[in-house]
Parts: sequence; structure tokens; C-alpha cells
Amino acid sequence: MVIVIVILVILLLVGYWLLMSPHSQILGKYNWEGNTDKKVVAITFDDGPNDPYTSQILDILDELKVKATFFQVGKCVERYPETTLRAFRSGHVIANHSVSHEFHNYFMSLSFKKEIIDNQKIIQNHIGKRPALFRSPWLWRQPFLLRTLRLNNLVPVSGEFCHPLEVFQIDSNKIAKSAIKKAKPGSIIIFHDGFDGRGGNRSQSIEAAKITIKRLKESGYAFVTVAELLGVPAYQQ
Repeated sequence: MVIVIVILVILLLVGYWLLMSPHSQILGKYNWEGNTDKKVVAITFDDGPNDPYTSQILDILDELKVKATFFQVGKCVERYPETTLRAFRSGHVIANHSVSHEFHNYFMSLSFKKEIIDNQKIIQNHIGKRPALFRSPWLWRQPFLLRTLRLNNLVPVSGEFCHPLEVFQIDSNKIAKSAIKKAKPGSIIIFHDGFDGRGGNRSQSIEAAKITIKRLKESGYAFVTVAELLGVPAYQQ
């Protein structure tokens, strides 16, 4: 019985590494950092827009003169269209994070095509441009999904989670301490301004992002969008 449990644990860990690890490249290229020695990082926010928290982080980014990348969920864009438009008009990059952010949809269609294409249309309807960047919910990837991205000229992007427990809204200082420790030249750091496309309190994440940006600035870091970091267009022509 012990051997069976050990084998199952090993298989789960291997499966996680292949399908969800930020660093896994075995199934195909999935950008998780930029290739640079310069002290630049890309701050990203997932699962929004989700007010008032997305608007709060936009206020902070305006104050600190930082541009970020927002990987947005289609149904949330339709819930807070003005927030998405404000982020876009402020010079932040709006990217695709699926329509629903529901895990079972990965198994309804292995290509995940409808979730991807429908969100392209939703975002274009609200900002007038189609994203060129895509991040899978939970960073899930497999060959069929990656093929869909290639066929639709979308660049897959993962990154480093600021803290493994950030989604549970632990203390903002703990989140920030972890994010700062992970930051290095070319890092893509993931915060959440929403939760699984359902909203929720993100106050600790917003405060942690503010602390992180200020501390990294004090350490000489500059901030760029993911598109700038990877040297790719933010939107499709």
C-alpha cells in the first residue's frame, strides 16, 4: 500500500510539472521569463477585472508610473467593461485568460478553442483590439491547447506566482516578501486582482503588489509589459 501511495504521489508531481508548472517547456514553448540581464520585471494580474480591486491597482500603477499586463477573463470583462477600457487607455496591456476560467472546460474540448476565441472577440468588442498574449487558467497546458494558440497567433505566457498561497489572501507583507525574493532580471510575476473569474476580496494582493513595486523600484528595477519583455506585439494586427 505504501508503495502504491508513493507511486501515485510521484505521478501527480510529474503530471503537475508537465501540465501546470510555470517552468515546464516539455510539451512546447510557454514563456515564463524574458531573456535579459537588465533589471526589468513584468508585473501581471490574473482573473479580473474585479472591482473595486482592479480599479485600486490601476490607481496605484498610475501613481507609481508603472505599466502592467492584465490577463482578463471574458465574463469579468463583460461585468466591468469600463475598468478594462480604463486599463487599456492607461497604457496597460490587456491579454486573454479564457472566457470562463472554469477547469472542466479543459476536458469539454481538448483544443480549448471556444474559450480562447470567444474571449478574443469579447476583448476586441470592448477595447477595439485582439490580444496577442494568452495565459491558461492555472497555467494548464497540453499539445492540443498549444496547437490552438499557434493557429491563432497567440503567445503563451506563464510566470512566477508571487506567493503560492496568495489566492487565499494571506498577509500582504508575506506575499510581497515572496514576490521580491523571486524577482530577477526578466521575471514575470503573477498577482491576482480577481479569483477564478468569480470576483472576491483581493485587498491583500493589491497591497502586496504596491509594496513589491515600491521595494523593487528602490532596488533599481524598472517595469515593463510582458509584450515589451518578450519583444512581441501586445495586440494582433
